[in-house]
Amino acid sequence: MGILKSLLRAVTWWNGQTLNTQIYTSRKGIKVGEDDQGNVFYHNADDSKRWVIFNGEIEASRIDPNWHGWLHRTWDEPPTKKPLAHKSWEKPHQENLTGTTLAYAPAGSLHKADPVKRSDYEAWSPE
Repeated sequence: MGILKSLLRAVTWWNGQTLNTQIYTSRKGIKVGEDDQGNVFYHNADDSKRWVIFNGEIEASRIDPNWHGWLHRTWDEPPTKKPLAHKSWEKPHQENLTGTTLAYAPAGSLHKADPVKRSDYEAWSPE
């Protein structure tokens, strides 16, 4: 089983970092910080490359907006050095829940456990 796991790690990215990414990160990566989900952010010596090693599922929407801005060079300083000011009305970051049981479904949705009976709608039928 160890050989199969090593092979999957070498050629797939959705199971975590690939072997090449791990080698590159250990040789060239300078750790910049970590977010509250345990994702670790790196850059190289001349800051020409920035990347993240996910803790768990690799899903882009799991990256906090503060770190997203740093990764995509919206700002130069990482949130560890210069945290962004947040408004009192801002909600905490939440990953994309589409396709999960926690995804939003309106009251009449069939995706609800107990869909609400609609009394304001009558289905059309040809006569």
